[in-house]
Amino acid sequence: MKKIEAIIKPFKLEEVKEALSNNGVKGLSVTEIKGFGRQKGHKELYRGAEYEIEFLPKVKLEIVVPDDDVEKVVDAIISSARTGRIGDGKVFATSVEEVIRIRTGEIGEEAV
Repeated sequence: MKKIEAIIKPFKLEEVKEALSNNGVKGLSVTEIKGFGRQKGHKELYRGAEYEIEFLPKVKLEIVVPDDDVEKVVDAIISSARTGRIGDGKVFATSVEEVIRIRTGEIGEEAV
């Protein structure tokens, strides 16, 4: 199994969620985060004063999928989150050793 973490622009969340649902993903976790990369934030003008926004709002998705589904899930995220502009985000795939469903005690892929 793999845990896929994707950091995307907030306005792309619904589009990505729909693409994942169409690819068989039954559940995911979403966290609102702030961060920066090459984008390095930007300057804004508020009531005549200029200030710098260093950390930009992003959304982090976390999904655990069987190894066989990793490629199609990653492709769905990339194709639906891409705008072609700086700050589109990143996707990370890491191995998951074990998953246990608390309610039933199921272990492994049955628990996902």
